[in-house]
Amino acid sequence: MQKYVSEARQLLALAIPVILAQIAQTAMGFVDTVMAGGYSATDMAAVAIGTSIWLPAILFGHGLLLALTPVIAQLNGSGRRDRIAHQVRQGFWLAGGVSVLIMVVLWNAGHIIRTMHNIDPALADKAVGYLRALLWGAPGYLFFQVARNQCEGLAKTKPGMVMGFIGLLVNIPVNYIFIYGHFGMPELGGVGCGVATAAVYWVMFFSMLTFVKNARSLRDIRLVEGSAKPDSVVLKRLIQLGLPIALALFFEVTLFAVVALLVSPLGIVDVAGHQIALNFSSLMFVLPMSLAAAVTIRVGYRLGQGSTIDAQVSAWTGLVVGVCMAMLTAIFTVSLREQIALLYNDNPAVILLASQLMMLAAVYQISDSIQVIGSGILRGYKDTRSIFFITFTAYWVLGLPSGYILGLTDLVVPRMGPAGFWWGFIIGLTSAAVMMMLRMRFLQHQPSSVILHRAAR
Repeated sequence: MQKYVSEARQLLALAIPVILAQIAQTAMGFVDTVMAGGYSATDMAAVAIGTSIWLPAILFGHGLLLALTPVIAQLNGSGRRDRIAHQVRQGFWLAGGVSVLIMVVLWNAGHIIRTMHNIDPALADKAVGYLRALLWGAPGYLFFQVARNQCEGLAKTKPGMVMGFIGLLVNIPVNYIFIYGHFGMPELGGVGCGVATAAVYWVMFFSMLTFVKNARSLRDIRLVEGSAKPDSVVLKRLIQLGLPIALALFFEVTLFAVVALLVSPLGIVDVAGHQIALNFSSLMFVLPMSLAAAVTIRVGYRLGQGSTIDAQVSAWTGLVVGVCMAMLTAIFTVSLREQIALLYNDNPAVILLASQLMMLAAVYQISDSIQVIGSGILRGYKDTRSIFFITFTAYWVLGLPSGYILGLTDLVVPRMGPAGFWWGFIIGLTSAAVMMMLRMRFLQHQPSSVILHRAAR
C-alpha cells in the first residue's frame, strides 16, 4: 500500500504544475475573446471562428511532438541521458517541418471560412486576417512544446507552468497595444489578437530555451558534435510514435466541432445550452489530461529502469487518482450546475437546458478520466498506434452516429436534441475507456522482455 501512496504523491507533484500551465493557456484564450469582444462583437466572432480552425491544426502538431515525452523519460530512466540531446534536436527538426505545413494550411483557411453558411463577408475577412497573423506563431508554439516535452520527459513540469504564466502576463498588454493601436502600432481589432498571440508564443519559446540552457540539472544534456543534421532514423521513429497521437487529438477536436455544427440549426437556446455545458466540461477535463501527462512520464521512466512491475504501479495509481478526481468534479458539477450556468447566461430556458446537459457531463467525467489517463499509460508504453484505433472507433464509429440517431432522429426514441449528442459522448467515451483498459491489461500481461524491448525502441 505504501508504494501506491508514494506513487500518488509523485504523480500529483508532476501533475499540479501541468494543471496550472493548462489554466494559463485557457486563460490566454479567455483574455483574447474578452478583449476582442471589448473592441466589437464582429471581432470577437472573428477570433472565435479563427480559433476553431487554428486549434485542430496546431493540436495535430502538438500531438506529433508528444512522442518526445515517453522517449526522453525512458532514456532518463535507463541512465542513457547522453542520448537525450540528439532526440531533442530531431524534435526541433520535426517541429520546423510540421509548422511549415500548418502555416500553409492556415494561410489558405479563407477557402474553408468563406464556404460557411451565410457568413458575413466582413466577418470572414477579419477571421482570415486573424489566422494569417496567428500562423507566424505556429513555429514558436511548436518549438516551445519541444523544449517543454524535454523538461517534462525529465520529470520537470514546473518550467512549463512558469512559461505559461509568463505568456499570460505578456499577452494582456500586447493584446491591448495591437487591438487598440497604442505606442505607434496600428489599430487592428481582432487581427491584433492574432499578432499578440503569435508574439507571445515566441516569448514563451525563448524563455524556455533560456531556462534549458542555464539550468544546472540539464547541463549534462548538451548537443554533441555532428548531431545538428536531421537523422532520418530518429525522425521516422518519432513520427511513428507521434502520428497516432496527433490523429487521435485531431479526431477528438473535430468531433466536438462537428457536433456543434449539427446542433446549430436547432435554435439559439439549444446552441447556448450546449456550448455552456461543453465549455464547463472542457475546463474540468484539464485535471485528468494533466494527470495523464504525469502518468506517461512515470510509466516511461519506470520502463527505462527496467521494472515492468513499477510501471504497473504507476499506471494503476494514476487510474485510481484520476477516478477519485473525476468523482469529486462530478459531485461539484451536479451540486452547482444551475449556479455555473448562471455565470454564462441569465435566460431561464438556456439555464434549464445547460443544467440538464451538465448532469450528463457529470456521468461521462469518470469515463473521460479513465480514457484520457489510459491514453497516457499507453503513451508511456510507446503503444501509440492502438490509441488512434481506439479513439477513432469510440468517437466516430460509436459516439457520433449514436448521438446523431438519438439527437436528430426518431429511430430509437423521440428525438432528444442536444441531449442525444451528449448520450453519444457518454457512449463514445465509455467505450474508449473500456478499450483502453483492455489494451493496457493485454500489454501488462506480456512477458517483461517483450514490454522492455518495445519501450527501448
